[in-house]
Amino acid sequence: MDPVFLQIGNFTIAWYGVLMMLGIAAGYWLGVKLARERGLDAELFERMILWMLFWGFVGARLVFVLTSWNLFAGTPMPQLLLDIVNLRNGGISIHGGLIGGILTLIYFARRYRLNFYQYADLAVPGVAFGIIGGRLGNIMNGTDTVGRVTGWPVGYRWPDSARAFHDGMCVRNPNPDMDLSRYCQEIGGQLVMTAPVHFTQLYGVIIGVILAVASYFWLRSRLPGWAFWQFWLWYSVLRAGWEETFRLNPLAPKTYLSQGLDAPGIGFWTLTQLYSVPLILVSVWMLWRLARRRAPVAAAVAAGATKP
Repeated sequence: MDPVFLQIGNFTIAWYGVLMMLGIAAGYWLGVKLARERGLDAELFERMILWMLFWGFVGARLVFVLTSWNLFAGTPMPQLLLDIVNLRNGGISIHGGLIGGILTLIYFARRYRLNFYQYADLAVPGVAFGIIGGRLGNIMNGTDTVGRVTGWPVGYRWPDSARAFHDGMCVRNPNPDMDLSRYCQEIGGQLVMTAPVHFTQLYGVIIGVILAVASYFWLRSRLPGWAFWQFWLWYSVLRAGWEETFRLNPLAPKTYLSQGLDAPGIGFWTLTQLYSVPLILVSVWMLWRLARRRAPVAAAVAAGATKP
């Protein structure tokens, strides 16, 4: 597993960026196609997507830095600023990216007096494809979004060649929730993590696939906002309930932790799990409101169809 896709001299292109951009490109093409089919302004939507990508990456990096400040603390200026803006080293927050994209879409909707939900729904498949590409990039990086040590049969033992993974995990961490150094040993002149861990990167890929397939059915509703809020609901449920439960992240309130070779490798509650709870509640409430709004329309259509 090599994080570098292409290297020319000192210039490198990472698999993470390549795979994520491929996912976004697929979503871009599908979103514009759906906009044309639904009689929306496809050219304006293309502009929206470009600005959503820009501010999405800004938001994704900003939220990552704020929630992972321990990775940057102590770095002197101006190196600190360079590390913060250096996306080539990885480190973005999907929730931050979604927030940046949504704020951009709100701006366009207000400026051009558009129905926010009609265009927000069309972005759902692209976000799902982006998640798939990003998590595949995490697999190539090795160290990104790694899981907790587990004794369950699903545990994955990373190969010795995954240097980024071993370099990151075999350094003693002052946070006991995240310290895996006791599971490392020297092999071939380098420290290697020999314990099986949850393959949370693959969990993330599967979540992205589930959301991509589900978005097809959500968009068939044609009810503005239905696909948008369904995505927020199920992404939050799957991310917090599945991926994040087994992911090696620091626990905010240390409610429950069981990791090791004789343990399941579970931890509650991380920051992602905490702010997923209000997102789930808001999504359920908004979907309930949309369903109530759709019911009278469906009844009227059915009544009209039965008239002689």
